[in-house]
Amino acid sequence: MSMRTKVAVLVASFAVLLFTVVGSFVGVRASSNDGAYRQLQVYSEVLSRVRSEYVEDPKIPTVTEGALHGLLESLDANSSYLSPEEYKHFKQIKGAGKAGIGATVSKRFGYAAVVSVIPGGPADKAGLVGSDIIEAIEGRSTRDMSLAEIRTVLVGEPGSTTTVSVVRPRRAEPQKIVITRDVVNVPAATEKLMADNVGYVKVDALTQGKALEIANKVKAVQKDGAKRLVLDLRNVSEGDESEGIATANLFLNHGTITYLQGQKYPREAFNADPSKDITTLPIVVLVNRGTAGPAEIVASALLENARADIVGDKTFGEGSVQKTIDLPDGSALILSVAKYYSPSGKAIQDSAVTPNVLVADVDDDSGLPDDDSGAAPDNNNDTQKARPQTDEQLKKAIEVLKAREAKS
Repeated sequence: MSMRTKVAVLVASFAVLLFTVVGSFVGVRASSNDGAYRQLQVYSEVLSRVRSEYVEDPKIPTVTEGALHGLLESLDANSSYLSPEEYKHFKQIKGAGKAGIGATVSKRFGYAAVVSVIPGGPADKAGLVGSDIIEAIEGRSTRDMSLAEIRTVLVGEPGSTTTVSVVRPRRAEPQKIVITRDVVNVPAATEKLMADNVGYVKVDALTQGKALEIANKVKAVQKDGAKRLVLDLRNVSEGDESEGIATANLFLNHGTITYLQGQKYPREAFNADPSKDITTLPIVVLVNRGTAGPAEIVASALLENARADIVGDKTFGEGSVQKTIDLPDGSALILSVAKYYSPSGKAIQDSAVTPNVLVADVDDDSGLPDDDSGAAPDNNNDTQKARPQTDEQLKKAIEVLKAREAKS
């Protein structure tokens, strides 16, 4: 398609889009004189001109679908339009126990972005890492796909494969990775007692039941003699917000953990229950760019209630509630209707969480080899880029704990 055709199609599709969506969902009255209604008249004139004077008849039904995708994505990454065929597939996948790739995927820069991967999962074995940009799935550009569709096509039968094209810094061309889908099992939370009586607890996701696991690990290291705690939430993006709230409550005996609010969604506050607080030990929470969603709720709650120091990189920024709206033609809208906010009133999805002690995450360019073969790395070798010998973020966390104790 020529550039001129693309421009005409885009203009025409926006006009149709505003008539079908803005008029129906925004509910502008005929007597209204606001900016949105006045612009309808402009788009109406543009559409009329395009349809009557453009060099060839644009295929309005086809391009309107693309425009609907674009409009919803312009609201936020989690809002999506699903065509009748896409919505049918979406419902089939959602209701079935299908296999996945073991990675949290969102959208950044218009393309699918890997937030983090589950250790030992299919994506991890194939060499995918957090911060990877997935340019295409099975040869189809993710720029042309809604987030809901992207997540749907990555799901399939156990043992089936999907090929993704990954863009990374300092690599001229996208590299293809073949991922074998499987049922993903999240590793159990782990704990250990480190030097200087520092208890270390690591979790890889905040899926159902993880708050209880974390509570048991904290109690275990306290029993072993821990006098300080490090909670490692780096690369934790998978899970439920309810588990994030429950995890934060393990370390808080008062205060607001988070709250939900939207244009037509009444404020719903989640406050700490003193009976669920399990420890008063000093604590540092480790986060990075792969920390998202429920883990960000934990970090923001502990930081803004002055319960913990947060060490690491700025988090990803994720946290909203979606509503699915069926449309008469069998298509659907997935709209974000509320956002999670930090105790001070910052929308986590918009602001993310900035640590009060910033330490850059240097392990952000591992994964695929540097050759141009396009082949996926061997799952059984150790040729991938080695991680740094010293965990600078963890080292800094321990320093912060010692400094806090010295001041007290």
